[in-house]
Amino acid sequence: MKVFFYVQHLLGVGHLKRAATLARALRASGFEVTLASGGMPIEGIEVLQLPPASSDAAFKQLLDAQGEPVDDAWKARRRDALLAAWRASEADVLMVELFPFGRRQMRFELLPLLDAAKARSRRPLIVSSARDLIQWRPTREQEMLETFERYFDRLLVHGDPAIAAFNFGLADRLAGKLHYTGYVVNHVLQKTDLGSGEVLVSAGGGAVGRPLLEAALVARPLTSLRERPWRLLAGINARESDVASLRERAGPGVLVEHSRHDFTARLANCVISVSQAGYNTVMEILAARARAVVVPFAGGGEVEQTTRARLLVARGLLEMIEEGGLDGGSLATAIERALARPRPAPGDIDLDGAAATARLLRQWR
Repeated sequence: MKVFFYVQHLLGVGHLKRAATLARALRASGFEVTLASGGMPIEGIEVLQLPPASSDAAFKQLLDAQGEPVDDAWKARRRDALLAAWRASEADVLMVELFPFGRRQMRFELLPLLDAAKARSRRPLIVSSARDLIQWRPTREQEMLETFERYFDRLLVHGDPAIAAFNFGLADRLAGKLHYTGYVVNHVLQKTDLGSGEVLVSAGGGAVGRPLLEAALVARPLTSLRERPWRLLAGINARESDVASLRERAGPGVLVEHSRHDFTARLANCVISVSQAGYNTVMEILAARARAVVVPFAGGGEVEQTTRARLLVARGLLEMIEEGGLDGGSLATAIERALARPRPAPGDIDLDGAAATARLLRQWR
């Protein structure tokens, strides 16, 4: 069975990482997967690369590979490349990440893609793939619902309803088509002692993580972990100048790097994790059963990370600092609170979302 999976990441890399985890699980279950990505290329993730696009921090302007605003000619080239890839795939399943509950700025290519899929003589199964909490405007919810009803057969929500129900305002109208999979996480926890005894501070993709890393440098001498090694991961998108500045300020016992391929193994062994609160990072933390402090991204009116983090704090699974309240002192205090907590217990949250997605697609097709 062939799956064509469209994903577009704009600011961070979380959407692509989650899609790549799903693609791996589908392939392991015997599916042939084309993962078509419209974001900036990420080393180590194999995709069918469309002309890449990113966004400004407010998600108001699409930018091309050179950081310039896109024009109609660029959009036409992207649309044509996407349609050609779709036709070549001859897929049995079209899976679209987030749309129509997000990625409205990509309608110029997604609506033609969906029209082409729907018009094919042997109609594919058309599925929307979304995380549990989305950012949406009530004024557009009817448009989203109508688009879903026009094109989509199913909605996969990658979350655990015991933690958070899908927060779309008209979710009750999706009854029968909405299916929870559990959270999607890449279960690659190598049995090793890598990172044992260290404090692991990570800034996700690195586009907006520098304040967290700077606060960690201030917090270190204020904590009971001041003699432990601290490893700061600035992210693959962090600017070299920012990394160099952090290295200059880091004292003995503090290592600053861009990223680590053994991140999940180090999570499982660290004394404590300090990170942003992106979907993927939080689920990797819970899968690793790490004690953790998270600082949700709240720029541009974003509330998804904050909402999920609060729900997990209420269940005793991690500690959190609001982005506006982050400084060295507040981070040091939160670290001490997290150290006093037990590690999250296995089974506290459904993390089987990747395997469940494969089971559901096979069942439906």
